[in-house]
Amino acid sequence: MGETAFAMTGGRVTLDGRPVLAGVDLTIHEGDVVAVMGANGSGKSTLVRALLGLTPLSGGSTLLYGVPPARFRQWWRIGYVPQRLAVGGGVPATVREVVASGRIARRRRLRRTSAADREAVDRALDAVGLSDRTGDSAQALSGGQQQRVLIARALAGEPDAYVMDEPTAGVDAETQRLLADTLTRLVADGKTVVLVAHELGPLEPLITRGVVIREGRVAHDGPPPQPEGECAKPGHQHVHPHAAEAVAGPLRGWQGEA
Repeated sequence: MGETAFAMTGGRVTLDGRPVLAGVDLTIHEGDVVAVMGANGSGKSTLVRALLGLTPLSGGSTLLYGVPPARFRQWWRIGYVPQRLAVGGGVPATVREVVASGRIARRRRLRRTSAADREAVDRALDAVGLSDRTGDSAQALSGGQQQRVLIARALAGEPDAYVMDEPTAGVDAETQRLLADTLTRLVADGKTVVLVAHELGPLEPLITRGVVIREGRVAHDGPPPQPEGECAKPGHQHVHPHAAEAVAGPLRGWQGEA
């Protein structure tokens, strides 16, 4: 069992006076490929955002590679893919500019873009099939293409762990296949993957562990739930609580569903 990538102990979140997470214990180790599933409003997206420090906890604690989000500095280790692209400031951003922003956490302050940065961006764009759209406005793309841009931004950072909030929601079959192919390579390289999903689709063969959220609590943590009549895959339940002060981290500016 590898290093602990993410850990939440007794995690609670209250939004607008309504409890969304009600005491969640969850530990994710390096190399885990975890699907967080549940009905709309169950709290699954809030869980992954709270795990990263994007949504403050009202109780409990969370750790990123053993460090509370407020003190975590190795943000290059985590690639986050939100539900939708958000380009602010009223200034159009090209596809390449958005993807290149995934390299920021790896660069020293004031250091210029290096050849390694450019090569990583090129590889990420190629992986999602957008090498021919680099100069286009990201906001002008279709929803599925924008999702590819977000995935490429995470890939460009070459992180140790990927956290994806419903990466296949509302996207076409081609984008789902591209994502499955990309994740297959990442999993083969031992990367940690946590994704929120309603349905797994082509990603199902990659999942080693399913976490089902029901009414803000963990209802299942173990082998991925299988449709009736299918045998469950081998898997292991992981619950190794840790404790630490949890506050929002520098990922707060990244956009997605609360």
